[in-house]
Amino acid sequence: MFETVLYEVRNRVAYITLNRPDKLNAFTKELNKEVQSAIKAASRDKSVGALVITGAGRAFCSGEDLSGVSEEMDHGEVLRKRYNPMLIELDRCEKPVIAAVNGVAAGAGMSLALACDFRLASDKASFIEAFIHVGLVPDAGNLYHLPRIIGHAKALELAVFGEKLPAEKAKELGLVTEMIPADTWEEGIAAFAERLANMPTVAIGLIKRNLKASWHSNLEDFLERDAQAQRIAGMTVDHREGVSAFLEKRNAVFKGE
Repeated sequence: MFETVLYEVRNRVAYITLNRPDKLNAFTKELNKEVQSAIKAASRDKSVGALVITGAGRAFCSGEDLSGVSEEMDHGEVLRKRYNPMLIELDRCEKPVIAAVNGVAAGAGMSLALACDFRLASDKASFIEAFIHVGLVPDAGNLYHLPRIIGHAKALELAVFGEKLPAEKAKELGLVTEMIPADTWEEGIAAFAERLANMPTVAIGLIKRNLKASWHSNLEDFLERDAQAQRIAGMTVDHREGVSAFLEKRNAVFKGE
């Protein structure tokens, strides 16, 4: 199905693995396209309740493959044609998306991790705003997501100095949701992802949608959005199951519908 991505669904979780380990999973035109296609496939698959994006080998993603960069390259067009469609597809996904950062996430690799809903990090992982070291600006949505996660001042500091940020420090800043020891990495990812995959998927999608809207809505408009979202959630099978489970004093079994 894919050449630069591994795609597998297990226990309601779609695992999308960037698979160029010899190049630290650096982005190419084909990798951008296949990540976009894999996200779309998982979004449409009713058996999938959550997505995990990770990297093969010792890196998450080292950013753009610089061996393909030339002086004549129009970096803006590269973003418009390759990265933007991938990131828009990711933004449209209303299922929870987890970046499982197993090693270095640098440049556009860090941007990809930032665009996900949650970031799990191995204790061997690190984040680097590498753009400044080659005279470029953080791109691929980086400066959109980063200040929303850690605040303006700290985002500016990371972007300007481009210093390596170990997983532990990233956790302190709120950039990382959870740190997982390398020796329990696979089990930790599966436990976190499967927990999300078995939650009320429609409600999670509505939460994601409303949080995004909250940045550019006034209160009156947002209260109407609240009402619309709650109407949709109130008609789901999972809402009925949740109420029944509460009244019957048992654990709810959600179906994601």
